[in-house]
Amino acid sequence: MKPAAEILARLPHRPPFLFVDAIVERGENCLRAAVTFPADWPVFAGHYPGQAIVPGVILCEAIFQSGALLIGELARDMAETPSGSPLVARIFAAKFKREVGPGERLDIEVALTEKMASAWLMKGTARVAGKVAAQVEFSCVLKS
Repeated sequence: MKPAAEILARLPHRPPFLFVDAIVERGENCLRAAVTFPADWPVFAGHYPGQAIVPGVILCEAIFQSGALLIGELARDMAETPSGSPLVARIFAAKFKREVGPGERLDIEVALTEKMASAWLMKGTARVAGKVAAQVEFSCVLKS
């Protein structure tokens, strides 16, 4: 799936390191996004050949990128001009519950839990077919 133009306009990431295909829904302090890792993705050739799985760090990165999209939305809502790109500043907890394989759609939900000065504290969950694959709590700051 080709990433939506709105995602390309809001994130500095580009393929092959863009892990959000679509924004599914936007809530008050949350955002739902999705990505599908194609079966022919080159990473699968080396990450457990014959039993390919998406690396956990990539699952986290998909959540982080979804969080960056949410920060952009919230900053606009607060009449702030985002002054840079959101960067992960801290990972508080990461849990991996299920493997994600080739061709599976990852549904991502991120929520703002608190904003303190320039830090955005967030919680994210990635699911496949309704089952939790990864959860991570993290903070971001805007880098100029």
